[in-house]
Amino acid sequence: MTQIVTAVAVLVAAVTIGVVLRRRRPVDAPTQPAYTAPAQIDRGDFTGGDAPWLVAVFSSATCSTCADVVAKADVLASADVAVVNVEYPEAADLHRKYHVEAVPIVVIADRAGVVRANFVGPVTATDLWAAMAEARG
Repeated sequence: MTQIVTAVAVLVAAVTIGVVLRRRRPVDAPTQPAYTAPAQIDRGDFTGGDAPWLVAVFSSATCSTCADVVAKADVLASADVAVVNVEYPEAADLHRKYHVEAVPIVVIADRAGVVRANFVGPVTATDLWAAMAEARG
């Protein structure tokens, strides 16, 4: 009889310790959405299709950060680099086609439409220009 009482006591203690430890475990934070840039684009969807490089800035008319990114990207425009502002809601169809759910998103694509560099969110002029130089090099 003593063995049964001891076994029950050990079992109750183990369950109690398990419950206490489980309550003390931290709760994981809720997951956050991860916004991504397209990996491939159809150059025919954008103006400047004859330039070897395309910088497409997915933006919104109501986004002040987007205006800053567009201004930084515009400086890259040349005979070899076409810069296009893909502004929502005017170009909502392209935002849907490329699953752009947050702005600004910048993509640097080659002649075949392969995205060689991208930025999600604000970008410095230095980082943007360096990415363009690296892609072209």
